[in-house]
Amino acid sequence: MVRAGITVDRLVAAAAELADEAGFEQVTLSALARGFGVKDASLYAHVKSLQDLRHRVARLAGGEMIDLIGAAVAGRSGKDALAAYAGAYRAYALAHPGRYAATQIRIDPALADPADPAMRRTVEITYGMLRGYGLVEPDATDAVRLLRATFHGYCALEAGGGFNAPRDVRASWDRAIDALHVALEHWPHEETARHA
Repeated sequence: MVRAGITVDRLVAAAAELADEAGFEQVTLSALARGFGVKDASLYAHVKSLQDLRHRVARLAGGEMIDLIGAAVAGRSGKDALAAYAGAYRAYALAHPGRYAATQIRIDPALADPADPAMRRTVEITYGMLRGYGLVEPDATDAVRLLRATFHGYCALEAGGGFNAPRDVRASWDRAIDALHVALEHWPHEETARHA
């Protein structure tokens, strides 16, 4: 029997809150069941497994994050769009560490929904920003990987207290965005690089 008041959406929202408070790895069905005052087994009426729940948290967080990024980059192009995108990415990662960690998990292709609006929006906004730099495939995918690796690496190090030098962390972030802008403007296009 499904416990009154528990829905998939409420369960996923509670899991996202728990992720931010205690860490994504602490999101378990047992912890959530305790929070709702029910037995673990009753949650299986709403999700198939812990993996299913974590994937749902990842999709929720990804949607929240791209909404924030989309609002930041709206009407901007070039370096302004890049800086807005990066700033919104960093703000979300630092404000919601557990949700952000969820966005980094590998989603089983069998569970991924290519029609997911958040996934489509992420691709549209990210690749749209790179079109402002004249990047097309395969260079666009290479650039996306560079941006993701840079943003994620920086945010992970910052959140973990990994920057100990006296230099202001925000100042270094701004310089990193300046450097990425220069790299994107002078991207070594695959055809050009092959013939160089």
